[in-house]
Amino acid sequence: MQGFAESNNVKKVFFGENSLKKFGKIDILQKTQKRIFILDKFFKNKKNYIKTKIIKKSDLVIYINSDIEPTDILIDNLILKIKKKSFSNSKLVVAFGGGSTLDVGKAISNLLKNKGKASDYQGWDLVKKPGVFKIGIPTLSGTGAESSRTCVLTNYKTGKKLGMNSDFSVYDIIIMDPFLTKTVNKNQYFYSGMDSFIHSFESINGNYKNNISDKYANISKNICEKIFLSKNMKSNQNRSNLMIASYFGGLAIGMSMVGLVHPFSAALSVIFGTKHCISNCIVMRGMKKFYPKEYNLFWKMVAKQKIKIPKLNLKLDSNILNNTSKNLIKSTVVHYKPLTNALGKNFRRILTNKKIIEIFNKF
Repeated sequence: MQGFAESNNVKKVFFGENSLKKFGKIDILQKTQKRIFILDKFFKNKKNYIKTKIIKKSDLVIYINSDIEPTDILIDNLILKIKKKSFSNSKLVVAFGGGSTLDVGKAISNLLKNKGKASDYQGWDLVKKPGVFKIGIPTLSGTGAESSRTCVLTNYKTGKKLGMNSDFSVYDIIIMDPFLTKTVNKNQYFYSGMDSFIHSFESINGNYKNNISDKYANISKNICEKIFLSKNMKSNQNRSNLMIASYFGGLAIGMSMVGLVHPFSAALSVIFGTKHCISNCIVMRGMKKFYPKEYNLFWKMVAKQKIKIPKLNLKLDSNILNNTSKNLIKSTVVHYKPLTNALGKNFRRILTNKKIIEIFNKF
């Protein structure tokens, strides 16, 4: 279905090796007094890693445990902390880290200007007011969080993993410096990069597509293929290109929709706490029927880079549904829009309970 497309993009992008040096010269950083910095916990004892030296004693610094998927409760607790520290009137949020950290930065920005709890805004276009000015600095490539219009949160109460899908979730400024991905370990680099590859082919193969989202997705997908079929996926040029692929992959899903992989991946995150990018790779074990070309290409890239994809061995009975099976089904089918994008409005005729469990058993 070729349709109308609308998107609010990042207003300013700094890109290139050592572009982080431009950070301290950004006007709003110099003019704003009370600032909130959201940093991956990785940097807690590596302050010299951030060479900009712009964090002051008057700033509020919050460290995020990226080993755990961000939740609605985490955001609510962080907002309470920000208020207790008298930073609720802050005019700047800076997020420095991978996709989870960038998502937390977006959510904090939204909640500082929109009343209520994080769960109130999980869905499409529920955020009504622009959030606090925000700057995103990715230290991983692939999730597209730096350019997408969503910030994904796990909600254990509802069993949903949904984002604040809103134009107001888009970063005002991003700094993409390939130097920051140099120390990422091999497996994590691959897992994150595959998120971009998967975003792209889900968009291309979906029903909610248009010419511009196809262009973005094809750019991202083609770059990923070249990187992960090359001899050195972490070369300087490939790290630079993967940042570009991540950026365009985020734009692609912002103007279209993800597909079948992400609902199954979200269920693994909600039920088992599996990290998003690893979950996506695990789910690819069950995607041969639905995305045959991409399935074969994915496993070719896995073999080329000698990557280990975890095996869950769930061994669920598709005829007798226990609590785990029921929760996995519930946390998958709740993603109505992505599943409709992939399989049409009658997706439940294809994804029967038995079929869903059969797919999970392949993981």
